[in-house]
Amino acid sequence: MSERKMITAALPYANGPVHIGHLAGVYIPADVYARFQRRLGKDVAFICGSDEHGIPITIRAKKEGVTPQDIVDKYHEIIKKSFNDLGISFDEYSRTTSRKHYEVSQDFFTNLYDKGKFTEDVSEQYFDEQAGEFLADRYIVGTCPNCGYENAYGDQCEKCGATLSPSELINPHSMLSGNVPILKETKNWYLPLNDYEDFLNDWIIEGHKDDWKPNVYGQVKSWLTDGLKPRAMTRDLNWGVPVPLPGAEGKVLYVWFDAPIGYISFTQEWAEKNGKNWKDYWQNENTDLVHFIGKDNIVFHCIIFPAMMKAHGDYIMPKNVPAFEFLNLENDKISTSRNWAVWAHEYVEEFPGQQDVLRYALLSTAPETKDNNFTWKDFQTKNNSELVGIFGNFINRVAVLIHKYYDGVVPAGNENAEELREVSKHAREIKTFLENFEFRNALSSLMNLARFGNQFLQSEEPWKTIKDNPEKAANSLFIAAQIAVGLAQISEPFLPFSSGKLLKMFNVDQQNWQEIENEKILIKTGHQINPAELLFSKIEDETIDFQIQKLENTKQSNAKTNPNAAPMKDEIQFDDFTKIDLRTATILEAEKVEKADKLLKLKVDTGVDVRTVVSGIAESFTPEELIGKQVMILLNLAPRKIRGIESQGMLLLTTKPDGKLAFVTPDEKVENGIEIG
Repeated sequence: MSERKMITAALPYANGPVHIGHLAGVYIPADVYARFQRRLGKDVAFICGSDEHGIPITIRAKKEGVTPQDIVDKYHEIIKKSFNDLGISFDEYSRTTSRKHYEVSQDFFTNLYDKGKFTEDVSEQYFDEQAGEFLADRYIVGTCPNCGYENAYGDQCEKCGATLSPSELINPHSMLSGNVPILKETKNWYLPLNDYEDFLNDWIIEGHKDDWKPNVYGQVKSWLTDGLKPRAMTRDLNWGVPVPLPGAEGKVLYVWFDAPIGYISFTQEWAEKNGKNWKDYWQNENTDLVHFIGKDNIVFHCIIFPAMMKAHGDYIMPKNVPAFEFLNLENDKISTSRNWAVWAHEYVEEFPGQQDVLRYALLSTAPETKDNNFTWKDFQTKNNSELVGIFGNFINRVAVLIHKYYDGVVPAGNENAEELREVSKHAREIKTFLENFEFRNALSSLMNLARFGNQFLQSEEPWKTIKDNPEKAANSLFIAAQIAVGLAQISEPFLPFSSGKLLKMFNVDQQNWQEIENEKILIKTGHQINPAELLFSKIEDETIDFQIQKLENTKQSNAKTNPNAAPMKDEIQFDDFTKIDLRTATILEAEKVEKADKLLKLKVDTGVDVRTVVSGIAESFTPEELIGKQVMILLNLAPRKIRGIESQGMLLLTTKPDGKLAFVTPDEKVENGIEIG
């Protein structure tokens, strides 16, 4: 194991606060690991910062009617304060809009460009003529070709989960103006990931099949088995790090090109402040680079970023990428859009002084190998039964009894007692678990030491033996004091606030982890301790009921009269509605589109004309049953070619409970061409 640790935590998007899913799946485990490595005496750089570019930022800005800079300024401060309040001990927490980050990411891009690592390709991308800009995938909405959902994004259908490209959408339109976008040629720079397949196979598939987590190894192996393709490293956007090339105006670095470089630029900022050489942490083979991420970031940290660093040629590869699964809340997926979350900054306000309770609860349910679940009742139980009933109870009994019988002075005892080995045993056990990224097991070992201490005191009963066997009582409390100080020492990575209180209570300094592993005597006979201080307090039912009700209120506000109904689309003005030309029409002919299982080609009499419409309804209707059917048609939708056929309108349909489609039709037969409005 290297003496130098470069530890990164995934950059949170600065388009909203952080919630317990982020904390459990990245930041608290990363902090435990960083604190532990410092206790081992390692040279640690624990680096993170706000990811302030990308489409989620601009979408949030447009919704709130402010600039992207306003959004990132607001949430960067909220996120940074939340981390600080919860004891996340970053050595540097910066942001990707910093001047240093722009310089470093542009230099990185230029390095690869000068070495000929990019290919330049011209492709057709959707362009909003009214807005005057190219559309990122998330700014294009249309009908999913797989399930018919009419509000699918250009990269994914949120109803059926299918991964899409904008060109696959039926009747796409721009989220910026609502207009139908045109296809326009644009040049971008691509990193041919396929050139790095052999390297990635040798490095990960052959080199880390035994020491990386199965979820990480399996996902990377799947990507490599399917074969990698060139990926654009630039985008046509107006928010991001500008591409540093002549003629690249209006283009920025792809957010997943610039964001991971943030780890490097933030390290440089930290190094400059602290008289360090940043290259020791990124370009020295004697450094262990460890990325803490969620499972949705595996491809970026294990394929794209390593390929970038390999192309550059000067950087080390990650030693490990311990990706976590997702945390659910009260048996439901955490959703920021539905406000179904426990927000870090709100927790700190509503549970003052109880940061370690949340750290403990989230670590004990950390989604290490599979998705896990957080409930407020379980949170209460972990606090009341474990932190108060076991850990806090033991500490309080030891401190109170030493003050009661010995005026706060540690009595004499057997320095070779068998029970003293428990502290060093658990310290070594925790070390093994943490070095293997098994945080839940490490936390269990810590609590087991507290359990042992309680059981020892209960069996020794010094409050009874003090009368007829004072020497035994003194020995019991001497041993108990060693266990209590051991807990004070080894709890620090997990419960830093409580550890600090404990060290102060027992009037001792923090020790190197190896000393805890090897030393039997952690507090000497005759040592004066300070008065007992309450570590944890019971959380009452009323407090938990309030939090549960808060979630219930959220659920009710999100409630729909039809739970299967898609979310309401963006609000429009009355003038927008008047532009819609909706008419009655009759289907005259229907036939399947060749090599397209879901598409039908229809001839429709609109009363205005007879026109062709291509519709993805073949799984719900046969051509024969459509002949003569009266329907409603959106008449003035701009034509679009689908499978080489020009479609001149869109039919109105809805989805039935069985998933099949149904036409929206007049109650009785009417003439074709009648306006509906």
